Amino acid sequence: MIKVIINGYKGRMGQALVNCVPHHRGLELSGKIDTGDSLTSVIGLGDVVIDFSTHAATVEVARQCAIHQKALVIGTTGHSDTDTFEIRKLANQIPMVWASNFSTGVNTLFWLTRKAAEILGPEFDLEVVEMHHRLKKDAPSGTAKSLAEILAEVRKLHLSDVVRHGRAGIVGERKPSEIGVHSLRGGDVVGDHTVVFANVGERVELTHRASSRETFANGALRAAQWVVAKNPGIYDMQDVLGLK
Repeated sequence: MIKVIINGYKGRMGQALVNCVPHHRGLELSGKIDTGDSLTSVIGLGDVVIDFSTHAATVEVARQCAIHQKALVIGTTGHSDTDTFEIRKLANQIPMVWASNFSTGVNTLFWLTRKAAEILGPEFDLEVVEMHHRLKKDAPSGTAKSLAEILAEVRKLHLSDVVRHGRAGIVGERKPSEIGVHSLRGGDVVGDHTVVFANVGERVELTHRASSRETFANGALRAAQWVVAKNPGIYDMQDVLGLK
């Protein structure tokens, strides 16, 4: 039996994880903590930590997992470059699954986005549109960033050089290399993502819409079950699902 510790259990995703654990054969919830609780008080009880707390906590969570040799699943987004660097260093000591989205459907969207970009070629303009609930704090979503990164990688571009977050005023004609990323916020939307490939005379759109957080929770639990037996390093859901 693989013992799971959930960090951030009072949040929307944390609650979904707590509710979904009993439905996964081979997993047991051995600890749950939230803001103000000490991870060290429970980390000895588990085999893997699933972190859906806040991006500000991830580095310390990763440090504690490295000290205690526990696998880690990271579901938080919005990390700074410095935090990302520190987390990646710790992956030399423990296995981690670090994904912007744990949904099987979204990871299929990642795969399809890469294939479509390769097939359609540079003649198509690229735009990513995402929508989430009104309480989401970071923008664009981690999933939208991942989609944009895939598009930039296929085009052999640095995303920071070509990304365009929204447009206002007299901005001039769209540059062929631009990758537009647009964030919508409102209501209780769990997560919608659309990749638009637009050319003269035709347009291709790939869309994923999530209606329940259980989709992401079940994916994260699947990742937790998978990662405990892996060597130190950073993995993502493409690895977990065998899509690489």
